Amino acid sequence: MSSEGEKASVRKIVDAGLNLKVCGLARVIKSDIDTCLDCGVDMVHTFVSTSDVQRISTIKKSRDEVYSMAIDAVEYIKDHGAKCMFSAMDATRTDTDYLINIYKGVESAHCDIINVPDTVGVIVPSAMYKLIGEIAKNVKIPIDVHCHNDFGLAVANSLAAVEAGASQVQVTINGLGERAGNADLAETVMGLHALYGAKTNINTKYIVETSHLVERLTEVRMPPTMPIVGDNAFAHESGIHTHGVLVRSDTFEPGVMTPEMVGHKRRIVLGKHAGKHAVKQSLEFAGLHPDDEQLNEIMKRIKDIGDKGKRVTDADLYSIAESIMGNISKSEQAIVLKEVSVMTGNIITPTATVKAIVNGQERLGAHIGVGPVDAALNTVTSILGEYKFKLRDFRIEAISGGSDALAEVLIGVEDEKGRIVSARATNEDIVMASVEALVAAINQLMRKR
Repeated sequence: MSSEGEKASVRKIVDAGLNLKVCGLARVIKSDIDTCLDCGVDMVHTFVSTSDVQRISTIKKSRDEVYSMAIDAVEYIKDHGAKCMFSAMDATRTDTDYLINIYKGVESAHCDIINVPDTVGVIVPSAMYKLIGEIAKNVKIPIDVHCHNDFGLAVANSLAAVEAGASQVQVTINGLGERAGNADLAETVMGLHALYGAKTNINTKYIVETSHLVERLTEVRMPPTMPIVGDNAFAHESGIHTHGVLVRSDTFEPGVMTPEMVGHKRRIVLGKHAGKHAVKQSLEFAGLHPDDEQLNEIMKRIKDIGDKGKRVTDADLYSIAESIMGNISKSEQAIVLKEVSVMTGNIITPTATVKAIVNGQERLGAHIGVGPVDAALNTVTSILGEYKFKLRDFRIEAISGGSDALAEVLIGVEDEKGRIVSARATNEDIVMASVEALVAAINQLMRKR
């Protein structure tokens, strides 16, 4: 804990009465350890560099001095009634005999658990398996591992460690951490559950929701291809893949891990590789039933859009289908936008007013927001009244340059039944583009009711 703010946060966690054990991290220095103890943590995780490269260059201590520092720190923590975890920092670059000797020493000092960190992420799974196996032969207390992802091996190394005898793995949500990050919680937990049949007491149904929460709070965006939690983790575009998944999901998914297990949704994405079967099912789901000739023309339009490097949203698909089938009609739209006005500035709260026809009834609403776009979207949502929707995705991209650039907005919306659609709108006015995209998305969801 490096600041008063961190100490205050730890105290709040300790005092919250949560069903967990709070562990504080401290160097093998009494003042660091005291800070953790003063916060009332259940366990102190103390560490010291043991590899020659770190020991000589950073703390400038001999091997014997480091050994003594480790023993003294463990004894100090235990004398104060807290549980203790000891970490030999840069363990995977430490001489193995010395590493095992220091772990045996802290075990004799009544350490509760040892941690084996791959501090710079340079070990490979086979070597991790061998190292943990050697340590397990010499030390009887539980073994914990802490793997960094510099070569993309953090999860693989963590699983190899468990296979070799480690009973605990340190992970982070979304793999956040120094440099390239640490072992990701979702990947590690689901690897253990689905591939090894191991249990972790993690409620996996909240994995995706928690990932999105951390993404919003940290403002670190996850790539769509992020395993398990990414937008594309259970998305299928290729015609062969989508046809197989629609017939039987485990043809082109792991099977031992389903989207429902982690709180995700399976999506059929339409693009240049989309198959006719998937397109037809998506249209039928929205109540559209094209004949073979119409379906072929719809497929041609979709592939033309895909050739331009774009994916087809649900709203795009329905718009294409309706234009080909001759079904375009404002009377069929649940929401018809009439007027939008926004007030904003540095001395007033951004406020939007929206007039729209909702299922044939004219409605007028006003709402505030953290900015003009937020205010406008809040207003549209508020005038829907009994219809409840949740914004799942919001992206803005300038299509052309300059302050008068065209703005393309893509919005994803989810209803109370968990159905998700996305829609795109383009306008020189970013507020109007946002509102038009939201209205288009909601209209598609309303059609599915």
